[in-house]
Amino acid sequence: MISALRRPPFIGGIAFAMVFIFTAVGHTVMVMIMRVFGDAQFLAAFAQGLVGVVFVYIGVRMNDNEHAATWLGFFGGSWLWAGWVEFSYVYYSRHIGIEPLDLGGGHKQLPEYMVLPSSIGLLMGTLVYFFMNRETRCNAFRWLHKHLHMPMGKPTLNYQRNISTIVAMEKFYITWFFYVFLLVVYDRRILGAEHPAMYGIFFGFIVWSLYLLNRLRKFSRLTSAFRYAIPTALVAWNTVEIMGRWRILTEVWIHPEKYTVHMAIIVAALVTTGVIFALFPTVEAPDREDRAAQPAE
Repeated sequence: MISALRRPPFIGGIAFAMVFIFTAVGHTVMVMIMRVFGDAQFLAAFAQGLVGVVFVYIGVRMNDNEHAATWLGFFGGSWLWAGWVEFSYVYYSRHIGIEPLDLGGGHKQLPEYMVLPSSIGLLMGTLVYFFMNRETRCNAFRWLHKHLHMPMGKPTLNYQRNISTIVAMEKFYITWFFYVFLLVVYDRRILGAEHPAMYGIFFGFIVWSLYLLNRLRKFSRLTSAFRYAIPTALVAWNTVEIMGRWRILTEVWIHPEKYTVHMAIIVAALVTTGVIFALFPTVEAPDREDRAAQPAE
């Protein structure tokens, strides 16, 4: 059975499932920190971000071990975002006294989500560095370089990538980008969650997800598949976020006290995918299909 799981399309499917499920559990962790630690939640969040830094650093030191560097970069980037970024907006929205915004229909916009879109300038400004990086392997950036006639020069010969920091920033920036995007289009002065254009956005994410999944299913290397699964799962997660805003589904991951059984199943699924990954070989040969569908690095 394990031998079968080591071949396409299972490798890509398992990688996608793990990142997708981890995204839900990440929401639960944030909710639990806020409820368990109370007034000390910001200290706990600082510690969480610090753990993320440690993960990334250990991954840097283990760069020759592609499996370890990839995993540590992913968890490090996730913990950095949740601990230092999300909670910083929670803190300052409370500090300046922003109240939740009533969106009608029982919906409320949390104060931190009214502040977070203000980072759009910083997001786009820092993305200039990544877009103009000649070492990038991001398919989207390379496509834009080609079709906008913006050659960035040839990559450095024998350039050794720092996998841990690349994966951490991949997780960090994609999460940040889609947070800002959804919060901007949710603004009624722009579109609003019930605007007809949101249906186009929703189905656009579905098509984009299916396109990425079709590429992901061809991967035969675990580490490459996992890195490609990060943007794939986060694009797909936007459909979940929108359906939650439309109340088509219940976001059980932000109400773990009400949906204990559901969360137990979700955590069990995450552990199962993690165990399956642990059974894969740590040394992998290069693969032509993986090189042709490089992740957003």
